[in-house]
Amino acid sequence: MPRPGQLRAAATDGLSDRIALALLMRTFPPDAVDRVIAECGRTERRNRLLPARTVVYFILAICLFAQHSYDQVARRLAEAMSWVTRQDGCPPAAPTSAAISRARVRLGPEPLAALFAQAARDARARRTEERCARYLGRRVMAVDATAMGVPDTPENRARYSYPPITGAGSAALPQAHLAALAECGSHSITRAALGKLPAETGHALTNDLLAALTRGDLLLADHGSADPELLPAIRAAGADVLWRADAWPVPQEGTGPSEVAVLPERTALPDGSYLCDVRCGPARPRTKVRVLDGPPHRLITTLVDHEAHPAPVLRALYRRRWGIRASLEAVGTLRRDTLPVLRSRWPGGVEQELWGHLLVHHTIHPLLHPA
Repeated sequence: MPRPGQLRAAATDGLSDRIALALLMRTFPPDAVDRVIAECGRTERRNRLLPARTVVYFILAICLFAQHSYDQVARRLAEAMSWVTRQDGCPPAAPTSAAISRARVRLGPEPLAALFAQAARDARARRTEERCARYLGRRVMAVDATAMGVPDTPENRARYSYPPITGAGSAALPQAHLAALAECGSHSITRAALGKLPAETGHALTNDLLAALTRGDLLLADHGSADPELLPAIRAAGADVLWRADAWPVPQEGTGPSEVAVLPERTALPDGSYLCDVRCGPARPRTKVRVLDGPPHRLITTLVDHEAHPAPVLRALYRRRWGIRASLEAVGTLRRDTLPVLRSRWPGGVEQELWGHLLVHHTIHPLLHPA
């Protein structure tokens, strides 16, 4: 029973949907969206029913309402845009699914990627030091990866890989690969890289993610996400690593030009750890690392001073990367009972959706994990 002066909301009122879409439009205001569209050269030469800015908001909406059809999402978006701009009367007619698909092709994935990069830079500039985890003055970062299923179309099959089949009768979809670099304090994703799984990126740590590291960073990663061949470049950038290394080679001299070798010379330390050199191919420089053997995992780190960085402290610090894993797994699904499966039937649309999910995650995550 409504209170005096109130009306009972209709079952189809959709107020919560309009509020959610309004939050996205406030987080990514029209002028910011128009700016990245212009920078990517996607500004329209003539007036269209679906201008590029509207298409960006539509992609965010299909990520927010992943279980709804194009027509349903288009109606919700039209209602929300009329509500936000305080326009009287009926919202404009929703475009057809075919028109939406053509507009998405015209837009491409680049404006969504640029919008995420700008949002991540702005968030980092606003973030307080209390939310940025530090270890002895170092910003603690983590890298991880996840995969999302995509429709089994000829275009997607040509671009993306299938996961291993783990049982008779298992039905598998091609999977798009998403690797991310995040801050351990805020769990905010600061940079992401897209690709096919597993051939293109191999490890989660790519050169694109590496470019986001700054001097004094400490990077955490598990053995499936870290690429030992990037160790020299990471050290040259002034960053350190703390990686799980269960699957690394046994100490022996490498023979192949691209083989990662842990060289046999060791220097034992009083805490039970030891120093050794890693070399990625005969022509590559050596990188000195410290190995922490013992349960539950073998760890390697470029923090070689055992007195300044005791092994128990580093092991406790390494466990902080699991928070990043949970944050990354939340990308693409706002419901715990569903697995993320994208809807785009062509690779450019898949990339649009992945960047759209990252933008939605960027908007929703601070509400779920406040400072």
